[in-house]
Amino acid sequence: MNAIVEMKGLNKFYGTHHVLKDIDLSVARGEVVVVLGASGSGKSTLIRCVNGLEMYQNGSLRVDGFQMPVEEDRKLGGERELAAIRKGVGMVFQQFNLFPHKTVLENITIAPMRVRKKSKAEAEATARSLLEQVGLTAHAHKYPAQLSGGQQQRVAIARSLAMQPHLMLFDEPTSALDPEMVGEVLDVMRKLAADGITMMIVTHEMGFAREVADRIVYIDQGAILEIAKPDEFFTQPKNERAQSFLSRVLKH
Repeated sequence: MNAIVEMKGLNKFYGTHHVLKDIDLSVARGEVVVVLGASGSGKSTLIRCVNGLEMYQNGSLRVDGFQMPVEEDRKLGGERELAAIRKGVGMVFQQFNLFPHKTVLENITIAPMRVRKKSKAEAEATARSLLEQVGLTAHAHKYPAQLSGGQQQRVAIARSLAMQPHLMLFDEPTSALDPEMVGEVLDVMRKLAADGITMMIVTHEMGFAREVADRIVYIDQGAILEIAKPDEFFTQPKNERAQSFLSRVLKH
């Protein structure tokens, strides 16, 4: 497997609280991996480790060919590797984190111009193409406050894609949205999956997970308890806690 993410024996602590326990997980290029689990199970922490927003204490994590430094090494100055990793990893959060004082177009072009040193013309051409892709061509010169939550999240996705990432991380991208806006964001993510973009997704949207995932990773109390193809996981989960989790969430 041509892995873009490779975790081996990864452990994460908050003080004495053991948040991630001996995580072994690889993600292949072009694969869509959906991470499921109850609130507080460690899902978001897991993907936040991948782009260095959370530090891990021991084990190994390789991302896009780079070794992610452990917490101790980062404190001693391992930021160069981190900067290289982050250039190739896009992240979409629950909250949209757009600059409120900048237009949609400016929000999308700022990082490519500053980090990738793209010209304004090149960055804007890419941004307009991405806005077309996410169905927001007419909103380029609006400010975030003039957009709905679903539109803002689609801008956030376009902003991440503008950096031409090799890997996209989604941390519950629809959980802050009104129900009627969830579908428009999931539709954009479906297109990305169809285009072969490598994604790690934390979500509560079970139908979407079953539809787009190549593999489901089920995590509970910081440990991966099951990794399976979607049809296997949703129809015949092997782990008892996974069975209990599904019986709860699929009732709603």
